[in-house]
Amino acid sequence: MHATGCSAFITATGLQAKTHPMKRSISVLVLTDHRGHNSDNSLYALCSELRRNPKVGAVHIASRGNPANNRFFYQFQNIALRAWPLDGEMNYRDADYRFMQETIPANIKEYDWIWLRLPRPIPDGFFDFLAREVDERQIFNSPSGIEETSNKAFLANFADICPPLQLCPDVDSILNFQEQFPIVLKPLENYGGRGVVKVENGFFYENDKKASLQEYLPVLEQQFQLGGYMGMKFLRNVTQGDKRIIVVNGDVVGAVLRLPPKGAWLCNAAQGGQAAMATADARELQMARQMADVLLPKGIAMFGMDTLVEDDGRRVLSEVNTLSIGGIKPLEDLTGKPMIKRTTDLLTDYMAAGTNLQRPALVS
Repeated sequence: MHATGCSAFITATGLQAKTHPMKRSISVLVLTDHRGHNSDNSLYALCSELRRNPKVGAVHIASRGNPANNRFFYQFQNIALRAWPLDGEMNYRDADYRFMQETIPANIKEYDWIWLRLPRPIPDGFFDFLAREVDERQIFNSPSGIEETSNKAFLANFADICPPLQLCPDVDSILNFQEQFPIVLKPLENYGGRGVVKVENGFFYENDKKASLQEYLPVLEQQFQLGGYMGMKFLRNVTQGDKRIIVVNGDVVGAVLRLPPKGAWLCNAAQGGQAAMATADARELQMARQMADVLLPKGIAMFGMDTLVEDDGRRVLSEVNTLSIGGIKPLEDLTGKPMIKRTTDLLTDYMAAGTNLQRPALVS
C-alpha cells in the first residue's frame, strides 16, 4: 500500500492465513457529487456512522464536483482522485471546503470497496470504465447491476407482484394496452417521475395537462427512439400514497409513505409529494425478500422499492431504485429510529462477508 498512514501488509501462505487469520480493517472509497447536496442529504450521516464502525479502517470520499477529478469522472482516466479523508464527523457545512481544499490522493485500486453514491445523470461509459479498473465485486452497488435494474423493463422480472404491465415500444402497443384500463407510461431509463404520463380513452395526461395523441406524438416519438416505455395499469388508489421501502443486504431498514399533492397522482418528492411515517406490511416484507434474492447476486447491496395500493387493497411493486438510495436520514428524523446505524451495520456486514483478505489494508 502506498498511502500515508497505511499499515504494513505481511504476506502469509494459504496455510498460515488459515491458522493465523489477520485482523484488518475495511477501507472504503465513496464516489459522490457534493454540488447537488443539501443539509438533508443522507451521505454525511451515513459516512460518519460508517467511519465509527470498528470493522472500518478508512472512509475517503471523492466528489465529481471537484474539477481535479474531471478526468476520472468525465474522461474515464484512472488518475489519482482527490478525496476527503474522513477523520471524524462528516458535516455538510464543511463540504465545499473539505471536498475542494482538504483532500488526499486516492487510487481506486487501493481500496477494499468502492461505494457509489452518485446522482444522475451518469455519463455514458462511466460504469464500463469503473468495471474495467476495479473488480465489480468490490463495488456496491455494482455498475452492471445498476445498469440492468435501472431500466424499467427490469420490473418484468417481478410481474407477479406488480400491477399489470407491458413494454410499449410504439403507438399501437400503447393504444392497445390502454383499451383494457387507464395506464401509466414510464420512460425506460428516466427517474424521479420525469416523463411519466397517464393514458386514458386515447388522451395523454401529465398531471392536469391533457393532450390528444396528435398533440403528444412528438414526445412519444422521441421516447421511442430511446426504447419506449414501460406501461403499467393506473391504480385508482394512488392517492393512498407511494411507499418507499429501503432494503440493505437483504433486510428492510425502514419505510416512508409519500403522498401526492392535492389533485395530483404523482407521489415523488421531486413532483411535490409529502412524506409520512410508514412500516412495511407482511406482503411487502415478502416482496423485499423476493427481490433481494434476485438483486444481491447482481451486486445490489442496497435498493429502494416502491409500492402502491392495487384495486383489491393489496400493495404491489411499482418501482425499484438501485443507484443512489437517499432519504435515510430524513426517515430517521421522521421515525426517531436509528436507521443510519442500522444501514451502515448492514453494509459493513456485506463488505466483511465479501472482502478479499489477501488485499492490503488502508487505515487512517
